[in-house]
Amino acid sequence: MSVADYVAEIMRAPRFHDQICAHRLIAASEAKFAPNRLRWSKPIQNLLATLKVQLYSHQALATDHIRAGHSVVVSTPTASGKSLIYNLPVLEQCLADPDSHALYLFPLKALAQDQLQAFNNLTSHWPKASQPSAALYDGDTSANARKHIRQTPPKVLITNPEMLHLGIIPWHDQWVEFLAGLRIIVVDEAHTYRGVFGSNMAHVFRRLNRIVQRYGLKPVYVLCTATVGNPGELASKLIDAPTNNPPVVIDKSGAPQGPRHFIFINPTIFSPATTAIDLLSLALDQDLRTIVYCQSRKMTELISVWAGSAQGSRYKQQISAYRAGFLPEERREIEGKMASGELKCVVTTSALELGIDIGGLDVCILVGYPGSVMSTLQRGGRVGRALRESCVIIIAGEDALDQYFAKNPDDFFSRSPEKAVLNPDNLVIAKRHLECAAAEMPLAKNEPWLKNPTEQKALAALTKAGLLKLSADENYYLAIRKDPERQVSLRGSGQACIIEDEQDQVIGSLDVFRAMRDTHPGALYLHRGQSFVIQNLDLKNYRVRAKQAHVKWFTKTRGQKSTTILEEEERQSLGRCLVARGRLRIVDQITAYEKRSSDANLLLSVHDLNLPPLIFETEGLWFVIPESIRLYLENEFIHFMGSIHAMEHAIIGLLPLQVMADRNDFGGISIPLHEQLGLSAVFVYDGIPGGAGLTREAFKVARDILADTLKAIQACPCDDGCPSCVHSPKCGSGNRPISKEGAIILMRELLAPGTEGDELLHSLTIEPPLDLDFNPALGDADTSLNRPQGEPAINLGQMRSEPRKAQENTPITLEAERTPPVRANYQPQTPPDHFIVFDVETRLSAKEVGGWKHLHKMGVSVAIAYDSLRDNFLRFEQKDLPLFFQRLSQCDLVIGFNSLRFDYQVLQPFAEFDLLTLPSLDLHQKIFERIHTRVSLDSLAKATLNAQKSANGLQALQWWKEGNLTNIAKYCEQDVLLTRDIYLYTLEHGYLLYLNKAGQRVKLDLDLSPNR
Repeated sequence: MSVADYVAEIMRAPRFHDQICAHRLIAASEAKFAPNRLRWSKPIQNLLATLKVQLYSHQALATDHIRAGHSVVVSTPTASGKSLIYNLPVLEQCLADPDSHALYLFPLKALAQDQLQAFNNLTSHWPKASQPSAALYDGDTSANARKHIRQTPPKVLITNPEMLHLGIIPWHDQWVEFLAGLRIIVVDEAHTYRGVFGSNMAHVFRRLNRIVQRYGLKPVYVLCTATVGNPGELASKLIDAPTNNPPVVIDKSGAPQGPRHFIFINPTIFSPATTAIDLLSLALDQDLRTIVYCQSRKMTELISVWAGSAQGSRYKQQISAYRAGFLPEERREIEGKMASGELKCVVTTSALELGIDIGGLDVCILVGYPGSVMSTLQRGGRVGRALRESCVIIIAGEDALDQYFAKNPDDFFSRSPEKAVLNPDNLVIAKRHLECAAAEMPLAKNEPWLKNPTEQKALAALTKAGLLKLSADENYYLAIRKDPERQVSLRGSGQACIIEDEQDQVIGSLDVFRAMRDTHPGALYLHRGQSFVIQNLDLKNYRVRAKQAHVKWFTKTRGQKSTTILEEEERQSLGRCLVARGRLRIVDQITAYEKRSSDANLLLSVHDLNLPPLIFETEGLWFVIPESIRLYLENEFIHFMGSIHAMEHAIIGLLPLQVMADRNDFGGISIPLHEQLGLSAVFVYDGIPGGAGLTREAFKVARDILADTLKAIQACPCDDGCPSCVHSPKCGSGNRPISKEGAIILMRELLAPGTEGDELLHSLTIEPPLDLDFNPALGDADTSLNRPQGEPAINLGQMRSEPRKAQENTPITLEAERTPPVRANYQPQTPPDHFIVFDVETRLSAKEVGGWKHLHKMGVSVAIAYDSLRDNFLRFEQKDLPLFFQRLSQCDLVIGFNSLRFDYQVLQPFAEFDLLTLPSLDLHQKIFERIHTRVSLDSLAKATLNAQKSANGLQALQWWKEGNLTNIAKYCEQDVLLTRDIYLYTLEHGYLLYLNKAGQRVKLDLDLSPNR
């Protein structure tokens, strides 16, 4: 069956219909060919003729520039033929100059394997003596093979960033023949070199250029990247291109593309994972080859298993997971089976986002928005090759970005790809690589590299710390330490902490900056599906000791932060506020950690921690709020601290709309009165020492950031805030206090026309910071980790978010327990003439049937229905279900609590029609759609009706085992009664009440139109 038929089936299926936010068909585009202006050599002409290849317009333009000696950056979609752009000039160069060499750099081993095979295939029909040699040099290369490669270097050396950093540049004296002939450097998937990784790689390339220039060479760089918003800027910063000679940008693709469907789905009844499995099942039924992208390794494994078991033996062997952590031979086997067609589906993380060849695919399912337009297009580009029609489905999760595009899908299709940001001027990173460079080859005082202000600061810091010393003639700087590159992690911002288990086996590593948050004593650490509890964190020796344990809880840190403005670099007026940018000092004190239950996220306990503060300098921006707005909010009895706190969270959650980053790349602080400013402010900063340049880019579009954030919060249907708008998963204060309403009013005021921003622009002065005798860059080579504790840690164990404890026999009267006011302008509603409220109890538990995905196996012990027409309760056992279904099909409305997700799934095997076609109202689902929080029936009954459930589901299962159907029926009837009364109460008053996590009664306005 065709992709068009698959899309049509999705669009008309009842279970998807209400959840589809958008469907767009991107029309096919034809190929655009062009001749080369520089004539190819005869062997290359013959090669193109043999391959029957005519170059696309962007390929012809790029290869002309490369052969003319110009560095280029090619930013075109997946499957647009980028490998020919560098392979053809390299082949021509090798034939023309036998002493020339090329370096190919790939971020993944699988990509390197693919490209080695592709390069060799190009010349497989040439005489053996004429074929240019190519070889892999990575962690899987044996010691003997490495020695042979160094002594007899191939024409094309294929490697990865870490091997270049650790195994080639520091040992350049063993690579003289190769480096002395290095003419072309290929940097594939260059968009991955951003943030910390990109900032490190910019210095790795500077070190490489410095070594190669020793031999009088200036190699041509060929950078290939996905479609990003700033390919030229990215490439220039990465390779340190001269201002007057930047890389040539080639971003107009001549490659053809088949028609492509884009579908946005926002699941409200079933989870994103369940929705993905349903879509995958439909694709496999129609023989469509599919790739499913997940946001985590765990979800990758789970969806792969669930999808296989849901389809039975027919598809179980045709679905495979694929992720980092698999052995190389396992990954090669999966790639081969996908390419051959033996596998019909692969479920993966971002590991398959890049251009590894796994054959032609038809459908791409994204379980969660990938975080950027670029990644979405990159992953979607894996399907529909060879001009075939294809489909990309984005299933939104609870994340703020997911919900933003689910509610504003047009914005996705009109938005340009984000900018890839890196910061070569990060002082922390510059110091590390400058020391590496001095160890590789003495640094001359007059080297051009050292003229950069950042390098001057780094040089001064390294000299002061004694890590660099002047030579006897005082013309060179020499490194004191041997092999300093081993202390530099390209993908982190500091010294790596090694994580070991009880058998001294290394199970992972983290930089110190992350280690203090993720591997503190008592933390739960996950590795390849196994759980470990951290026993010890040794910051002096960079060692973490972990003990394997099977627990049913996870951990989360608590703490407090403060910030000092070290230097303001820019400011601008935004309506009624001021936004500024500059250097900040962040003090992040982790004071405690929580244990929370894995199943319900319930707080189990709080434990104090005695750790040194995380202190570092970084870049950031801050919104300065005029006093008039603060007074306005407080006069309206709006929680001001909750308002700025919610605004901070929401901005961070949506910053990836403007800058290619993850929300975890940012930090934030909300301060009602900042000492240096004398006003309240919301700070957002780059979450790594030295900064990654992210907030520098964000400052340029600060107004758009505020406007997008306000739009997203207003569109979220929750009442009090949720993960889709103002809650943060990493908030150190547990998302307290938070005021969604206050954030909306605050940002409206900030964006409104006014003069306060202009007044602050010219009048606001910043008090200089106190001298705190600060040593920047925690975890840096010259920084002591044994700094004073400072202020004592707050005992958060005494500040838990539980209801106040009353004295014995003294009732608790909470502020929220006052009777809520009548809903304004609400007209009481009447129920339909004939409605049925029902509930079902099962025979087996989820554990007994193999998990919640097997609800259809649970069976029915008792079903109770309240029939409004007869005003009585009816009891049905499993054998009576046909009569029960007949009753349901005859009424005007079927009402349940969690009925769409649970009861209907339990009952469906016994029904002869699709229960989802019934006119249904699921109270639980209605509430979840409003507040994005699961509220129990017991919580609603206690708060709304001053009543409660008579038992629980576990007791009902025990009664079934005892054969006590009478007690089950009484318990089930009580649940039906509570559900009916809550329904009628809501119709009459327009709202209901529930208990929040603090035990307070919360009012929730609710309209009860049917779900179906």
